[in-house]
Amino acid sequence: MARLCDKYIEIAKARDPHEAEFLQTVEEVLTSLEPVLQEHPEYIESGLIERLIEPERGISFRVTWVDDAGKVQVNRGYRYQFSSVLGPYKGGLRFAPNVYPGIIKFLGFEQIFKNSLTGLPIGGGKGGSDFDPNGKSDAEVMRFCQAFMTELYRHIGPNTDVPAGDLGVGAREIGYLFGQYKRLTGLYNGTLTGKGIPYGGLLGRSEATGFGIVWYAEEMLKANGEEIKDKVFAISGFGNVSWGTAWQLQRLGAKCVTISGPDGYIYDPDGIGTDEKIAYLLELRGSGKNVCAPYAEKFPNAQFFAGKKPWGVAQDTGCKIDMFIPCAMQNDVHMEHAQQIVEGGCKFYCEGANMPTTNDALQYLMENMIAVGPAKAANAGGVACSCIEMGQNAGHTVFQHEDVYEQLHQIMKNIYANCANAGEKYYGNKNALVQGANIAGFERVAEAMMAQGLV
Repeated sequence: MARLCDKYIEIAKARDPHEAEFLQTVEEVLTSLEPVLQEHPEYIESGLIERLIEPERGISFRVTWVDDAGKVQVNRGYRYQFSSVLGPYKGGLRFAPNVYPGIIKFLGFEQIFKNSLTGLPIGGGKGGSDFDPNGKSDAEVMRFCQAFMTELYRHIGPNTDVPAGDLGVGAREIGYLFGQYKRLTGLYNGTLTGKGIPYGGLLGRSEATGFGIVWYAEEMLKANGEEIKDKVFAISGFGNVSWGTAWQLQRLGAKCVTISGPDGYIYDPDGIGTDEKIAYLLELRGSGKNVCAPYAEKFPNAQFFAGKKPWGVAQDTGCKIDMFIPCAMQNDVHMEHAQQIVEGGCKFYCEGANMPTTNDALQYLMENMIAVGPAKAANAGGVACSCIEMGQNAGHTVFQHEDVYEQLHQIMKNIYANCANAGEKYYGNKNALVQGANIAGFERVAEAMMAQGLV
């Protein structure tokens, strides 16, 4: 018997056959929504799903800048404004050489549901460029960011679209982008988030995504009679998500024993989340160097596994992992990695990066583990704090670390509860968190779309 969702998956495939990442997330989300669509025929009649999988607006533009050698360079810039039904478009900018519309649309579509899950008044969008900041001088990054913002500024604003950082866009890039926005508009407002603390940024924002992931993981464990204290975690990556996750695990009495980079992965039986080790990771990250080999040189108890990913750490070291948290890139965990994770005896898995697991690997993990936490729920802490920064800017005030952490912790607990409740209602299982996150995020968006008519 044909599923209702199949029709819309085929529509997306016909329209955008070459956008693999976008099609992947559309299929993953819509498949979860099947019982909701059966219960609400009015969504079908109103064309709600057809509207949801098509961005409200897609902007593509040329970015022309001059490198340090005086040579003209040309990149492509994008902003996909997917859904404003819950508030102004909100989502990061990604600068990486593999950026193309399929990547930006996948991120923007996911952002709709992630932002909805926070309960905050923000819609979904995403942007970026195929510009690679690695190996560029500060002056080159500045000139590129200024050229990028010269095209983008007319499409954004604090009540329209509020970009933030993402892969390749950190504090340096946000600073240059904000400076050019202010120069072009004469406005000092909350149009960009992830700003530096001296000019409107939010205390605690850098670690927010990692902290939120850990608080979500803690709720997963609690719901199954487990405590986070003394648990052993393996994570991938070495960026903001990774160090924030490792640091918060240490703060809560757990232990993170792996990180990874392009050169391989580190296994540190002593734990990676101490203040000293986090400071060293940040120093390496700021230098643009690979982190794993230098880490192993500085901390001799650590082992470096060159050219490998941490999903086989149980087999490589004999260490029993209680939960894996992929924090690096999309589609980093494939079927063979999922099998390694399960064979190692791990029972919990929580996505940290955006869509880090292929659909077949995700399905395998869901069938063979106690609980799988989806990225759109677990890593929503970053965008939640971006919205808190928007409120700080609009109110011309400053929140302290304690204010931010308290708000974020409650938001993550609410997100988990909504995912578990939706999983229980539609799938009869509180641990159906992947399906529950899609449904809980969708229901708020669908209700708003129906109320606002055919727009």
